[in-house]
Amino acid sequence: MTAIKLGADTANWLQLGQYFDFDGHRIFFRDSGDSAKPVLLLIHGFPSASWDWQPVWPELSQTFRLIAADMLGFGFSSKPRKHDYNIHQQADIQEALLAHLGIQQCHALVHDYGVSVQQELMARQHEQQLNFRLLSSCFLNGGVFPEMHRPRLIQRLLLSPAGPLLSPLNNQRQFERSFSAVFGPNTRPSKTELRSFWELIAYNQGQRIFHLLIRYMNDRKQHRQRWVNALVKPQMPVRLINGPEDPVSGRHLVEYYQQLVTNADTVVLDSIGHYPQVEAPELVTAAYLEFVQPLL
Repeated sequence: MTAIKLGADTANWLQLGQYFDFDGHRIFFRDSGDSAKPVLLLIHGFPSASWDWQPVWPELSQTFRLIAADMLGFGFSSKPRKHDYNIHQQADIQEALLAHLGIQQCHALVHDYGVSVQQELMARQHEQQLNFRLLSSCFLNGGVFPEMHRPRLIQRLLLSPAGPLLSPLNNQRQFERSFSAVFGPNTRPSKTELRSFWELIAYNQGQRIFHLLIRYMNDRKQHRQRWVNALVKPQMPVRLINGPEDPVSGRHLVEYYQQLVTNADTVVLDSIGHYPQVEAPELVTAAYLEFVQPLL
């Protein structure tokens, strides 16, 4: 059961996508499908889904073949209630999807939870353990350094022993209030957008597994050295595009990134918060294309 009626935007996104099987789980993905164009892999964040990329999809699809999946436990993909969700398996899913599509190399644009997935893929490439080639990496807001990640109270509670009790209590009103707080002051989501974000969470009652999905914060701490090394000593061009008004991974992250990464390539989008691709899609597209065009 989906447990929620989809609105026009999310229903259209679902209709335009397809599924592939990963270890017995149905993984939803979108593929813009032009095999003559270079491939851009889009990896979404928590607690949302590939629909996050809808605002930048039309413009980016003029240059790239876009591939974006809903990771396990998110959006329209399977959401098993008893599962050890972890970043390594989500990275496995990206590898499996590209293998399923016969893609051997790609660029990547990633956000939030997807930042950690991308760092794992970068580490695998560094170790010559990746089954495709990453040509470049562009990060939006996310916890690239766990010591700089400032989780919201609800995230800390979900990760605590109280998490299994709190997940079933999640509702749309609570979600809208906490979710809006990470956006910029002048770019908060509309009621319609909030409804769409909630639909993707509530599809197949995904709000009930938040306490399982949130364990990625432990993954970041456990694998910090390996993932940060892959970022600090990359084997590919890397750019960070950041919304500084983000209380979770905003301006403080950029400043730390610039300290640790030699010749750091950063773009700061004034007045924007945690979801740059939703809040300022034109600015994100322009900053990303400026970065990647010389590599095409």
